[in-house]
Amino acid sequence: MTFHIRKAQPQDTAGIASVVRDVGWFAHINAEAPEATIERIGRHLALCLADDSHSVSVAKIADVVVGYVAVHWLPYLMMRGPEGFISELFISEAARGRGIGTQLLKIIEEEARTRGCSRLGLLNSRVRDSYGREFYKKNGWIERDDMVSFVLRLNP
Repeated sequence: MTFHIRKAQPQDTAGIASVVRDVGWFAHINAEAPEATIERIGRHLALCLADDSHSVSVAKIADVVVGYVAVHWLPYLMMRGPEGFISELFISEAARGRGIGTQLLKIIEEEARTRGCSRLGLLNSRVRDSYGREFYKKNGWIERDDMVSFVLRLNP
C-alpha cells in the first residue's frame, strides 16, 4: 500500500494523536483520555504552524495519518547556519517497515538544505527498537560519542 507525505494541517490533529497513542511509550499519554491527547496535540500543532520556525509533516495511507515528523529550526549563533532538531518521528506499529520513516527523514533533510542548515540533530533512546535496528545509522546519521544529553524536568 502506498503512502504520501505532506505538511501537517490542523485537521491532522486526531491522526497525529492516534499515532502517538499507538506508539504507547508515554505513561502520561497512556493514562489520559484520548480527547485530552487530541486537545494538547491540537494546541501544540497550532504553535508549530504559527510561523516557519517549526515544520511538521504527516505520512498518510489512504486518508489515515500513519506517521509524522516534527522539526524545530534553531538559530545557533556560533554556527554557519541553523540546526534542525527533530523532536518527534513516529510511525504507527502497523505501518512500520514500509520506508515511511526513511522518507520523512529525506524530506526533512531536503528542507534543512534549502534553509541553509549546518546540521540536523535528534535524540533516540537506546531502548527503542529503532536504535536496535540502527535505523538512523542506516540512513546516514552518526551517533556522537563526545556529547551527553542532559534534561532538567520542569513539569514531572
